[in-house]
Amino acid sequence: MTRHQRTVDPTMLSFKSKRRLLQQGAAANEVRDVSFRRIILAIPAGSVSTYGKVAAAAGYPLYHRAVARLLRTDPPDLLPWHRVVGAGGQIKVRGDGTREQRMRLEMEGVSFRGNLVAMDLHEHHFRTWEL
Repeated sequence: MTRHQRTVDPTMLSFKSKRRLLQQGAAANEVRDVSFRRIILAIPAGSVSTYGKVAAAAGYPLYHRAVARLLRTDPPDLLPWHRVVGAGGQIKVRGDGTREQRMRLEMEGVSFRGNLVAMDLHEHHFRTWEL
């Protein structure tokens, strides 16, 4: 196994490596963003996925913040942004976007337990042909 084939354990990253990862995730990267868009478009209506699982399915397992950046900066109706939630089903969008995201998900039939999406019922599991 070469150095590039190993899976990176985020708990083992140095401060310098974590900082570099954050900087790379904050910057637009068209190749990475195209991968994220493809994965997000594969989430069907009535299902959700998390920022981290979208990033991992696109081949960038440590770039969940880059997924959030993409959804924040792309035009609102280009992607089904409302189908991507935080770990555990938490809506991470701030302000009025919180209500809008919940409303859009409820219109698609997604149910909630309190403020969290019922992930056991609505989490989309990516299949290899979607990747």
